[in-house]
Formats: sequence, structure tokens, C-alpha cells
Amino acid sequence: MKVLTVVGARPQFVKAAVVSRAIAAMSREGAAIDEIIVHTGQHYDANMSEVFFEEMRIPRPQHNLDIHEGTHGAMTGRMLERLEAVMAGEKPDVVLVYGDTNSTLAGAIAAAKLDLPLAHVEAGLRSFRRDMPEEINRMVTDQMSQWLFCPTATAVVNLAAEGFPTPEGEGGARTFRGSRVRLVGDVMLDAVRYYRKTATPGPVVTEVLRSTGGRFALATVHRAENTDDPVRLEAIVGGLEQIAREIPVVFPVHPRTRKIVVQRGLATGAVRVLEPVGYFDMLVLLDRCAAVLTDSGGLQKEAFFFGKPCITLRDETEWTELVAAGVNRLAGADRGRIVDGFRAMTGGELPLAPALYGDGHAGERVVAELAAR
Repeated sequence: MKVLTVVGARPQFVKAAVVSRAIAAMSREGAAIDEIIVHTGQHYDANMSEVFFEEMRIPRPQHNLDIHEGTHGAMTGRMLERLEAVMAGEKPDVVLVYGDTNSTLAGAIAAAKLDLPLAHVEAGLRSFRRDMPEEINRMVTDQMSQWLFCPTATAVVNLAAEGFPTPEGEGGARTFRGSRVRLVGDVMLDAVRYYRKTATPGPVVTEVLRSTGGRFALATVHRAENTDDPVRLEAIVGGLEQIAREIPVVFPVHPRTRKIVVQRGLATGAVRVLEPVGYFDMLVLLDRCAAVLTDSGGLQKEAFFFGKPCITLRDETEWTELVAAGVNRLAGADRGRIVDGFRAMTGGELPLAPALYGDGHAGERVVAELAAR
């Protein structure tokens, strides 16, 4: 079996590392599985891309499309054109996509146009905001997928509400081309459990730990709804600066966010701004921080995996179970809510939450399902 994997952004490198390792393990046991990795280039900065392949020992992409920047439509269209050509040449048995980025959508459409079976890891997530590009990417990709690998029970429920079959009763619902919904758990939990044992800080993070005494809050901001809105971005930065008067705030800045902050003259003097960090450095920061403030979907879960309170800088989240469990608080882009949320979430013990994301073997389940096709 030939699997063609499409990746392009930081979270996808992390997820693909888990499944690629499971593919390699199954191949060593005698299964004939060949993986072809295509990197769209969506994240092209060395600290956002290259370092992940090095640290996590992900197999090098056989195809690097080097497509980045531009509007959502322009980027997705260029990816679609190039991915279609790669898939036509490689003739995979399965196309595998992750998450909700432009790379995800382009890979899904290209596979559908070529009538290639499609598997979506992190299927069924919904924020229920169709003005978010990520929401459209998720919904369209799910509609074209034959394998829908869900990280949570909530994701399965979301798909059932849209007419997809449940894992327990697949005969009753009318769905697209016999889609298979599977609750496999979250591959990012697999990654954290595997890599945290060997993660060591680089020189920049080592200095952060020394200068802060190991007591700091960790912040990231990258979503267009925040970075493209000057009012929202200014409020978020103001909230981080106010928190930084109480506890150091470490802020690895996405290149796009840094550019906008500089262009708009938003002050970040009280916040410790870093260049983007690699996955191992981020694991160390998560392990040592007091709390996380982020608009990243993946970092919300990683905060939970490390037992850290999370203040989400968005008005909604696709990880609704974290909010329900009391370990994540939505603060939007309101300076007062951000500061109040931080104080409330760090003022006592976090409530105990159930095992929301599986048992750390999601990658193995994904590969076993594909191999049994």
C-alpha cells in the first residue's frame, strides 16, 4: 500500500511524526506500506518547519512544493494545482491529511478530483463559526473523506449530527461513499508522551529558564482573526503586558504576527519576545510554565496534557470538552477578560479531568485501519 501524506504547517509535522513512526513500525513487522510525504511549504521558516523534521526524525519529504504567502484562495489554488500533479504521478492508494489548514483542504480536493481514497486525521472538530477559514477547511475535508479519524467522542457526535455513521452503527446513515468514522484518540497525545522523555532545551530556552527562575506564562498568537484585526491584537498584547507585571510572559512570536506587531507599532516591552521555537523547546516551555495563553488549537490540548491552565484568546474553541472540564477559559480578545481569566485560572488547583483524548496509541490505530482497508 502506498500512502501519500500531505503536510504544511507546524501542528501537522507533529501529527505526521506519530503516524509515520507507526507506519515504519508496521512495515518492520512485515506490512508492505510505503509512505510518500509532500510538504506544501505553508510554514517555510526554518524555526517553523525544518527544525521539526530534524528533532522529531520525520522522514524527509519526497516533494517540497515551496508554496507560501498570499491570500487563502491563491495559496490553496496553487497547492491544489501542484498536489494534483504529484498525486497523478505517485498514484497512491490513500491520501492522508491532517487538521484544518489550507494544505489540508488542497490535499483533500486534489484527492477527490482524482478519485483517490482520502483519510482525515482530526476529523469532526467544529467551532461552529463558518467565518473562520479553519472551520470551512474541516467541514469540506470531512465531506470528501472515506476515513474520518476522530480524536474525541465530541468529534464523533459532531459528525453524526451531519449525517455520518457512528462507529457502532454504520448501516443506518446515508453518507458520502461509505465513509468510515473511527474514534482513535488524539495523535498529539501520542507525540507528547513519546517526545517529552527526550526533550531538552536549546540555548534560547535555557536562558529563558535561567532568567525567569522557571516561573513564567507562555503565550502564542497567530490566528488571522486576531492578527488581522488591529483592535483585537492591541487588546491581546495589552493583556499580555499587564500580566507580565505579575509574572514573566514568554512569547514565541509567529513570523507573521511579529511583522504585524512591528508594522502597527504595538509595544511589547514588558513581554519576553522570542523567535519561533522548535517542538522540543516548546515541550520544555509547556512543562515549566505556570499557564498558557494562546489562540492555537494544538497548544490548548498540549497545555492539558501537561496539566497547565489555559486561557484561550478566542471567542470559541473546537476543543469544547476542555472548557467543560474547567481547564480552559475563553477570554476572546478582551484585555480585562484575559487578565481576569489568567488570575482565576492560576489562583488554585485545576479540576481533575477525564482522559479526553485517548490512551496515547492513536497513531497505531490510524495505520491499522488503513492497512485493513
